[in-house]
Amino acid sequence: PHALTLPAPDDWHLHVRDGDGLASVVPHSARHFRRAVIMPNLTPPVTSLPLAEAYRGRVLAAGASFGFEPRMALYLTDNTSPDDVRAAAEADFVHGFKLYPAGATTNSDAGVTDLANVADALAEMEALGVPLMVHGEVTHSSVDIFDREAVFLETVLAPLLERHPALTLVLEHCTTAEAAKFVAQAGDNVGATITPQHLLLNRNAMLVGGMRPHNYCLPVLKRERHREALIEAVTSDDIGHKFFLGTDSAPHPKGAKESACGCAGCFSAYAALPLYATAFEDAGALDKLEAFASHNGADFYGVPRNQDTVTLVREEWRVPREYEFGDTVVVPLWAGKKMRWRMADGELPASLE
Repeated sequence: PHALTLPAPDDWHLHVRDGDGLASVVPHSARHFRRAVIMPNLTPPVTSLPLAEAYRGRVLAAGASFGFEPRMALYLTDNTSPDDVRAAAEADFVHGFKLYPAGATTNSDAGVTDLANVADALAEMEALGVPLMVHGEVTHSSVDIFDREAVFLETVLAPLLERHPALTLVLEHCTTAEAAKFVAQAGDNVGATITPQHLLLNRNAMLVGGMRPHNYCLPVLKRERHREALIEAVTSDDIGHKFFLGTDSAPHPKGAKESACGCAGCFSAYAALPLYATAFEDAGALDKLEAFASHNGADFYGVPRNQDTVTLVREEWRVPREYEFGDTVVVPLWAGKKMRWRMADGELPASLE
């Protein structure tokens, strides 16, 4: 098709940072999406309702002209109590809690060290239907980084769901065939988000011909067979409804990525829908994009689907090398490459063409 009109989609996993950088990146997401779940791994982390409400205000201000609705995730810590869960359940701007195993990713040092420490809070979440969003990797140094998701499923997530079988749980940014199978076989209370980079790229894109820091994220890109398994999952008539859009767009300053110890995260918000459209079209399943982007997440979380629409047009353009990010710049995923889909209202300006 020359154009593709979809019910307005949502981004169920998004990082927008804070400060001057926030004002630079929120408009990118607000053009594509009506709602987004805003991740809480700031410094300090967003662990309380007052912190979440203040952060939400800053996000709202940055996306005000677009009618953008941020839904806030609270950072689960060893100290989260059942009272905290009950308060969160009553706050209409809180989406749920995010589980970061301590040390798993950017600003996760305050994460949960042992699920036994939050057993009471998890029981309350299960009882009240408060979602738990999970970064699904173990952090043991003895486990190869390419295996950390699969080991997490077996040693952490399966036992967790045995203890809390009715817990509403989302495996965020799943990356492996094992994860797709786990979610497919779990109950209807378990779903998953998938990023554009994990549908488009395998680990060669990060490692062949030199280290490509702007393709480095956590969980890391995997083998081609895992990318193919994710494509099969999101385009499946049988299990596709369990998977939904979550960009995990995670901007870092260019210098923090291009360094001796570069940060993990890919900035995809500038063209999230065109990237997903490319992945689905390459799989011969462009007709499945609407459910993945606009239906499945809303249905899983029990919120109304959006009634307005967005339109993609088939028009070639070249991804800028950089975008503004506060007083610095961020290098986008696919920088310098040609894209064949764009938003009908054009792209936001970049710092350099």
